[in-house]
Amino acid sequence: MTWSPQPNSRMCFVCGLQNPAGLKVRFYEDGKTVVRAEVVIPAVFQGYPGVAHGGVVAALLDEAAGRALMIGAPERFMVTAQLSVRYHHPVPTGQTLLLIACPLRVGSRLARARAELRRLDGTLCAEAEAILVNVPPEIQATFDAERPFWRVYSVEDLPAGDALEREVEQEELDTGGSTPCC
Repeated sequence: MTWSPQPNSRMCFVCGLQNPAGLKVRFYEDGKTVVRAEVVIPAVFQGYPGVAHGGVVAALLDEAAGRALMIGAPERFMVTAQLSVRYHHPVPTGQTLLLIACPLRVGSRLARARAELRRLDGTLCAEAEAILVNVPPEIQATFDAERPFWRVYSVEDLPAGDALEREVEQEELDTGGSTPCC
């Protein structure tokens, strides 16, 4: 299966590549029904020692759910109206995790998506279901200045130190197996 990169932004907490406090997550889609990303949550985002803060976990699941609705339509922006999160196991910091999401229902104004965060051994740590709505016009208008920065960044565009990490990530995604979500 071939995974294609989705665009990133500059300053989003989850996917902004220039946000110094952000997670800099890069999402990939199968072009049909699944988005995925590998993420390492740094220890600065822990609640208890070695365990990611639940709010950071919710932010990752929220972003992934929204990304699922962009499969094949990178300009389809929606905002979350409701997010229901279930935490099953502590989410470790400092370890590679798999973030997966898929659309469940897509309408002209409302959509529903499911997201999961798993350890690489397949253990389900947290899952969410989101109801999303079209971005209100007043919010969409503020994005116009950022639109040139909403794009797929090449390895050369990434900050120094990220290039090798991203090459390894892409290779792992290209050779990865099935995705357990949805």
